[in-house]
Amino acid sequence: MKLRFVVVALLPYSLAHAEPRYTQNDFGGVGLLQTPTARMAPAGELSLNANRTEPYSRYSLSLQPLEWLEGTFRYTAITDRMYGPKSFSGNQSYKDKAVDAKARLWQESHWLPEVALGFLDIGGTGLFSSEYFVANKRYNNFDFSLGIAWGYIGNRGDFENPLSYIDDRFDSRPASSNSNAGNVNTSSYFRGSPSLFGGVVYQTPWAPLSLKLEFDGNDYKHEPLNSSHVQDSPINIGAVYKLNENIDLTAGWERGNTALFGITLHTNFVSRKAPAKTYDPPAQPLPTNAPTVGLDQVDWAEVSKKLESNAGYKVERIAQRDSELMVYGEQSKYFYTAKGAGRASRILDNTANDQIQWFTMVNKRYDMPVEEISVPRSTFRDVVNNEQDLVNLHRTTEVNRATAHYDKTLYQHKPDPFTYGFGLGYQQNMGGPDGFLLYQISAYAEGQYRFTPSTWASGGISANLLNNYDKFTYDASSNLPRVRTDVRQYVTTSDITMPALQLNKAKRLDQDLYGMVYGGYLESMYAGVGGELLYRPMSERWSIGADLNYVRQRDFDQGFGLRDYRTVTGHVTTYTKLPFDLDAAVSVGRYLARDWGTTIDISREFTNGVKFGGWVTRTTASKEEYGEGSFDKGIYISIPFDEMMSVSTMSRANIAWAPLTRDGGAMLHRQYSLHTMTDGRNRDAFYENFEKISE
Repeated sequence: MKLRFVVVALLPYSLAHAEPRYTQNDFGGVGLLQTPTARMAPAGELSLNANRTEPYSRYSLSLQPLEWLEGTFRYTAITDRMYGPKSFSGNQSYKDKAVDAKARLWQESHWLPEVALGFLDIGGTGLFSSEYFVANKRYNNFDFSLGIAWGYIGNRGDFENPLSYIDDRFDSRPASSNSNAGNVNTSSYFRGSPSLFGGVVYQTPWAPLSLKLEFDGNDYKHEPLNSSHVQDSPINIGAVYKLNENIDLTAGWERGNTALFGITLHTNFVSRKAPAKTYDPPAQPLPTNAPTVGLDQVDWAEVSKKLESNAGYKVERIAQRDSELMVYGEQSKYFYTAKGAGRASRILDNTANDQIQWFTMVNKRYDMPVEEISVPRSTFRDVVNNEQDLVNLHRTTEVNRATAHYDKTLYQHKPDPFTYGFGLGYQQNMGGPDGFLLYQISAYAEGQYRFTPSTWASGGISANLLNNYDKFTYDASSNLPRVRTDVRQYVTTSDITMPALQLNKAKRLDQDLYGMVYGGYLESMYAGVGGELLYRPMSERWSIGADLNYVRQRDFDQGFGLRDYRTVTGHVTTYTKLPFDLDAAVSVGRYLARDWGTTIDISREFTNGVKFGGWVTRTTASKEEYGEGSFDKGIYISIPFDEMMSVSTMSRANIAWAPLTRDGGAMLHRQYSLHTMTDGRNRDAFYENFEKISE
């Protein structure tokens, strides 16, 4: 194996020319070793990174929501410093939380380099905060970078700050402090003496191997927590080995005296292909000729069963309107609406005589008509048989507001009112003084009973299977009502809990207006009653909603008991589409701790439904009342299980990360959202995945 490596590495350059790959740096984010570059991963990329350079262990998550924007969220374990007193935190090392961002300012052209502006440790303690400009230029197998940095990356301080000519304040940089944890410390930006940094990545002729050479801008004499490290050389070297499509291994030598080891797990949710749906029933083949039997002679009960088992529609009614066959029901299986509509059209084409020219699926959610999809029969048949191009079907298939029709009922069905499911749950608490990772694995059973199509009860039971929450002894201090910081008691008091049990009713009040009321045990910490209204015009890229709730805190064991704390909470929320395919939700209202304020949620949803997002909340709670962190913020990733499983499903995996749990800016976690329930009104999502209509 060693001999083979040497032979491959010595192949002539002309035989193995390849562009350098984009790999992660020590901090997370595309870069060299200790320094970033101007390069960006492809949009949709997600990387999990872990590396060790004495005395730092860094664990980071990097997201690429846009082609020109990168975000990184990181924990750094400073292993030569303790978290706190041994009696409280044991042998746990100090943990630092940080958020980084990098934006491309200029894309590389023939003569000009790629240029990016970046910030390290924007909203954490500022121990590793830094600002930089960096440029990259590629030449064959080499990718060169050169930048200027202030703060941590530029701690060597090569020269006087050129910004001092504007204002003397730029001469010195304020010291970082835990008292500023959570703030966006703009008063420190671009201050102090900067340094140059840079390097080169070489893509070797052996495709899995990349080599890195770096000139470090830090001299390690001013490390966090009044520490310093000996630097024998500012030149760092490293190698990245691509183990497979999703794993990179990194090794290096930094400061002239310290080894680096790292691993990156990465995937791209735009370019990766979902697993083949081997556990789905095969789509029905189209008949050679249309059936000749009259519609009144069709076994519609059997057709209804096929529509549910093969196309995912829980049929409420099948009707005829002139030359149109209409199916009223609720899609319960296929994440991509076009796929369900195509499978339903195949079944109906095997059923209806040639009198029928259109198939229309009227999609409902809890008896609320959302949208109707009308598929032209002859064009659909030609496309499936490869006799017409898909673009013709795209042009003629209609997605409209669901409206009342005068039609003839051919069949009516009442679905089974009771549905249930089982699964495993996981929750965690990261970065606390009790332990870096506290976790719980649980089993749950959940069910739903529909008294009428629009009135239902839902709830579940959860049982603890495995956890290390016995280490969870710390209750965060709070200067507000304890609406969320009692989380320790809620996860440790009982092994058997009832996360939710509530009664709900939903209704479409007008063509574009929806309403819902609910009451019961609404989430793990609160019970109460509430209601929601949503105005969502069909095919518009905006909507507006409002919710109002009267809630009371639940007992820690999450049984039927209640505590004394009660409040009224609710928000008015506007949803809109922004440039760069971003979605925004802005909520204004009253939070659980009786503070008033605004939450801004910005996300990017890709065509396959994967969503990267983040939120920030500012309220009337002062920094002193809020405590460490100053204000609420976090990120989340939402991934359709359809992207990960070999069977079609509409379920999602939702993963949220907030650096701290505090009481300010806390929202009620409602089980149902009208905006989510009416996603069928998003016509763009249907046409973005239109090709699935023929699957």
